Amino acid sequence: MAKNAVLSLSGGMDSSTLLLHLLREGYNVTALSFDYGQKHRVELERAKQLVDYINSKCIQVIGEDESSGALRANTVYKPVNYQVIKIDGITKLLSSSLVQGGAEVPEGHYEQENMKETVVPNRNKIFSSLTQAVALSIANDTKEDTFISLGIHAGDHAVYPDCRQEFRDADMEAFQIGNWDADRVKFYTPYLEIDKFGILEDGQTSCDKLNLDFNEVYKKTNTSYKPYPSGNSDYKSASSVERIEAFIKLGRPDPVQYEDESGPVNYEVAKTHVEKLLAEYNNAK
Repeated sequence: MAKNAVLSLSGGMDSSTLLLHLLREGYNVTALSFDYGQKHRVELERAKQLVDYINSKCIQVIGEDESSGALRANTVYKPVNYQVIKIDGITKLLSSSLVQGGAEVPEGHYEQENMKETVVPNRNKIFSSLTQAVALSIANDTKEDTFISLGIHAGDHAVYPDCRQEFRDADMEAFQIGNWDADRVKFYTPYLEIDKFGILEDGQTSCDKLNLDFNEVYKKTNTSYKPYPSGNSDYKSASSVERIEAFIKLGRPDPVQYEDESGPVNYEVAKTHVEKLLAEYNNAK
């Protein structure tokens, strides 16, 4: 029996890693990205780049036929069905530092109070409603259960209420009340109780299992809420700090290009800044 999943793919590290996880587990994946007028639109470009890379590698050479000398190939996983959904007509009505026209995105540690400025009102509920509609349509067409998969994780819970389990439970209850045959759709959120480091570890495992290049995968992601016009990531916004902290714990450099007011910088500059920030934050607690 085929396993179907609908993934909300932002282009960030968490949902991109979850995409690899789903492919590793044998799911047929429909990935949805949402254009809601976010300042960090580069994440949509990165999501497309990642899906293109993954789809180019789904059929891999596994050896040579002894008799004919012809190359033998194997379908490692099924290609990802990718769609971008435009809902940017609502942008001007939303109050958040993450959308066009919003306040400056704050810098600092990701658990600081001012990080609530990055909350987009009801964003995950909006995404969830559209994702649920697609998932139920797939379930009805295939007559098979379909899973909604989200990259929400333990580090999100402090700042984003719509990443908590109680919100997910209530959201699913409303979905089931409002739709026929909604019991065919289920949530799959494997990262709910782990942090970004745990997610990155899982990504490393997935890359090994799927024969994908780790650096190529993560170079095609964006976590920065304050990317530069060049598309390079900042290393001072909270989302970037949390990502770099995960790479520090993993013990390997982040392959994305970082930048500051002086121009592009190497990873060591970003790493040093984050290590100092984390030390100051922990000492002040």
